[in-house]
Amino acid sequence: MTSKARPAKDRITRDDRLGFRLDEQTKGLIERAALLERRKVSDYCLAAITDAARRTIAEHETLNLSERDRATFFEALINPPTPTERLARAFAEHGRRIGA
Repeated sequence: MTSKARPAKDRITRDDRLGFRLDEQTKGLIERAALLERRKVSDYCLAAITDAARRTIAEHETLNLSERDRATFFEALINPPTPTERLARAFAEHGRRIGA
């Protein structure tokens, strides 16, 4: 099987750097974990940091509702309440400001 070089636009380059200092005990712990996974320390760290970042983002972007809250939310979607006078004025003001 022959491998073709990927076009330049599809190549991932690692030009940016992220540097930090750590104590000897933490460094040893990371090096041991990387060795156990048979990975370079930098690859191990990059994977661990990326996974942690994804988890953090998911935690902040995910909304967990109780069963009662879920039912209330979907009920409001299916049968939305009639807009109040105050909401109607707010929509009108918004439309006036953005020119819609």
